[in-house]
Amino acid sequence: MRLITLCLAVLLLLIQYPMWLGKGGWLHVWDMDQQVNAAHQKNDELKARNAKLASEVADLRDGTGAVEERARYELGMIKEGEIFVQVLKPDAKIARITPQDREQAAPAAH
Repeated sequence: MRLITLCLAVLLLLIQYPMWLGKGGWLHVWDMDQQVNAAHQKNDELKARNAKLASEVADLRDGTGAVEERARYELGMIKEGEIFVQVLKPDAKIARITPQDREQAAPAAH
């Protein structure tokens, strides 16, 4: 009787193996589900990025506000009659020219 019970237990384990660890098993299905969820999340991020880029392109085509803003921030351009003011951070180091630096930079006059 003990041999039959042992054989049935082994057969039960052999039947369970494909369900848990096989190609179509629960672990494989769970892993594929995780991959699908990651792909959906990435697609949502890319859709949002594409929508942002599409609105920026439409704004650049239709209005002058976006072109003006880009010219100001990326190229440092200003309108006629405006005054450009640059604000530095308090911890920014300012290069100071000492009299010794001026003497070294000046060409020797003979």
